[in-house]
Amino acid sequence: MSEERFSRRRLLRGAVATGVAGVAGCTSSNDGGGTATTSSSETVTETDTTATTTQTSTDGTVRHAQVKSPIEFDPVVAVDRPSLQVIWQVFEGLYAYDEGTGLVPKLAAGDPEVSEGATRYVVEIADGARFQNGDPVTATDVAYSLRAPVEEETANASELDMIDSISVVDGSTVQFDLQYPFGPFRHTLTWPIVPKAEREADTAAFSTESPVGSGQFRFVEFEEGQHVTLSRWDDYWDEPVANLAGLEFVPIEEPTTRVTAFKTGEVDVFTQLPPKLYGTVEEMSDASVYEAPGPAYFHLAFNCKEGPTADSRVREAIDYTFSMDRAVANFVEPTGIRQYSPLSRPMAEEWNMPVEEWKEIPHDKDLDAAKALFDEAGVPDDYQWTIIVPPDDKRENIGVTVGNGLQELGFDATVTRLDWGAFLETFVTGNEHDYNMYLYGMWSRVDPDDTYYMFARTDDVLGVSQGTYYDGAQVSDWLVQARRSADREERQRLYERAITRVLEDRAHLPAYNLKNNNAVKEYVNDFAAHPVESFHYVSSHNNVSVEK
Repeated sequence: MSEERFSRRRLLRGAVATGVAGVAGCTSSNDGGGTATTSSSETVTETDTTATTTQTSTDGTVRHAQVKSPIEFDPVVAVDRPSLQVIWQVFEGLYAYDEGTGLVPKLAAGDPEVSEGATRYVVEIADGARFQNGDPVTATDVAYSLRAPVEEETANASELDMIDSISVVDGSTVQFDLQYPFGPFRHTLTWPIVPKAEREADTAAFSTESPVGSGQFRFVEFEEGQHVTLSRWDDYWDEPVANLAGLEFVPIEEPTTRVTAFKTGEVDVFTQLPPKLYGTVEEMSDASVYEAPGPAYFHLAFNCKEGPTADSRVREAIDYTFSMDRAVANFVEPTGIRQYSPLSRPMAEEWNMPVEEWKEIPHDKDLDAAKALFDEAGVPDDYQWTIIVPPDDKRENIGVTVGNGLQELGFDATVTRLDWGAFLETFVTGNEHDYNMYLYGMWSRVDPDDTYYMFARTDDVLGVSQGTYYDGAQVSDWLVQARRSADREERQRLYERAITRVLEDRAHLPAYNLKNNNAVKEYVNDFAAHPVESFHYVSSHNNVSVEK
């Protein structure tokens, strides 16, 4: 991270975190640079103090370019990042993130009351909290919002299934009883709250036509692939009311087009700078780059259920066919950094993990060592390898790099780029004919518990949130024990053992962590990049306005 280059840019540094676990792959971008064909919590801010004679407007609208179109805006079911970026403007949770990874009350009146060995949380709802339709936010709405994903078996269900029961104590008090002490549960309470009656009246319409939350912006219109329009809720129940009159999110998938639209003023902000055009944006005289350490973990994963990659010797051989260090340097930097474990480096250091030891586990390129392991494992010379990637050039380029290494050894290797729907359906099959490897990403929390979603062999996650089918029974036991313990030292030991074993077994080859970066025009004031939610427009620490 280039932390010394402050000229005309803003840099936010803080601990890596996230609020909602999900598919990091859904923040796709087309960054270019491929060399082979395919088959199809402290804040440091530097400000520009140049004098200006323009006036701050409380009626402006910001056009924000995303890397792909949102899909739906029902928090009960949404998992893709662009949809969540809109959801976070419309909906609120009991708690919200401050400028880093700390939590502050939002719909809650104060901190939760915790008892019963950290398995019971009682939360009182703030006086006056109400939805945009005028209805008060009640304990029934809160209970419904956190029950629905499990009851409806949505893709979000595993994020909430540690809850044993939710009780409505009275109209403004809700009680959560957990099946076991769950360390990150306070962060679970950032889950967006929906009005039960409104959603149940017409679930389909609630998702794409008329979502109703309690946040500073109201939903106006959505045309998939075109735009999402939000307007300020002037009667917002709390403080602060948004300075902006509205927000418009527009999808621009092609990176050069995103940069051009930003340069010409067609959009005022865009998310996820492409690596090869990063410098171009940094050098613009009328713009700044706002960054925060990102929460995602991108990696090369193996089919551990069927085919040669079910053998750890083969997975190690593939590690020898290329250099992940060079691949990340070529295709990801400076928009991301090399990552050596499923935990971001700040999180690993906070939890006193053996970061330097983990860094020594991956191999550099050594085709002779790779060939010896392939021969030892009995892989036929005519084996045809299949690598699948989502519509993201960073991951496609890394997949091509792996394929090129296999081809140097005389194998046939195909890298197939799938659209998101096909990719998400394919990588969980565990079928050798569908894939041997895939490039994937996970949005993580502020807690190592995310490794549970990647490597546990429990019914709620196996083949659902990960498609490796890694046969690590001992690892799974350690991860289950860790998520059910309230003792941080015990959890640290269990996570260290589990992650070390996973890295040595090479169920994943860690790749990189993306920064949450945003290009912002100079006339957009008080913008904040955020480590969890990409950016904040209105929060406890900022309130964006425009000067034109």
